[in-house]
Amino acid sequence: MKYISLSDYLKNKYGTKVYKLSLSTGCTCPNRDGSISYGGCIFCSEGGSGDFAATGMDLDEQIAYAREKVDAKIPAKIPADQRKYIAYFQSFTNTYGDEKYLMELFKRVLDYPFILGLSIGTRPDCLSDEMISFLSQLNKEKEVWVELGLQTIHENTARLINRGYDLPVFEDAYKKLTDAGLKVVVHVILGLPGESDDDIIETVKYLAALTPTLFGIKLQLLHVLKGTKLAKMYEENPFRIYELDEYCEIVGRCLLALPKETVIHRLTGDGPKKLLIAPLWSGNKKLVMNTMRKYVSLLPMGC
Repeated sequence: MKYISLSDYLKNKYGTKVYKLSLSTGCTCPNRDGSISYGGCIFCSEGGSGDFAATGMDLDEQIAYAREKVDAKIPAKIPADQRKYIAYFQSFTNTYGDEKYLMELFKRVLDYPFILGLSIGTRPDCLSDEMISFLSQLNKEKEVWVELGLQTIHENTARLINRGYDLPVFEDAYKKLTDAGLKVVVHVILGLPGESDDDIIETVKYLAALTPTLFGIKLQLLHVLKGTKLAKMYEENPFRIYELDEYCEIVGRCLLALPKETVIHRLTGDGPKKLLIAPLWSGNKKLVMNTMRKYVSLLPMGC
């Protein structure tokens, strides 16, 4: 099966491999500070799903730190002045805070010549018209993506995971963002407690039917991490956790359900090994990716 990976999309667009820099705005989340609820979504760690980003540094320091970490994995044959990046604000809700400060931060990060674009993780209920308009203007200078953590379309599951908003809120945000010319990446978690494989495919088919066509999707394996409400639930009443072959199968079904134009930004995701409770096989990234590539290569062509 052929699909457009994020790496392929970036290389085709920019003519070179592009790497992500994990950064932090310092924002919290309305699901943590009491505006909606406390404690966040049940799967969310203290890092706010951004455990690999540096915190407590100014922007210049963060970028230098993130580049150092990423560059350690880049082949030495690629000169430092030819390495290109996407700035990724991942932790918590990165449009929830002082908008004037955040707008200045987003503008500043795109001033770096080696940064080709900006990806902002946020919630659909934390996007003002002013912020959307601002990001739309930035998007005319360099590419801007807005990442929304939908996770599921099923309201019972949404309540269980303490998502804090209903599906029409997502739909309204999607329309506003796409009307403004912005690319949207949606996060879906595979393996949430109580959800069947068919429930997951319903969520993916819903996203596949969006108008305009969904730019990007992240398929995220459910990780049970220490210190989360999910970990407590799992300890008290263990729920189904995918085995590797089962996960490959459900990912394959998701890929077959998506439009060919949708960019696959992620097939599994990483959980910090020091926090990972389950599934332990997910800590072996090389094994996971090799197994998944082999499985996906056997799916029907032309889907």
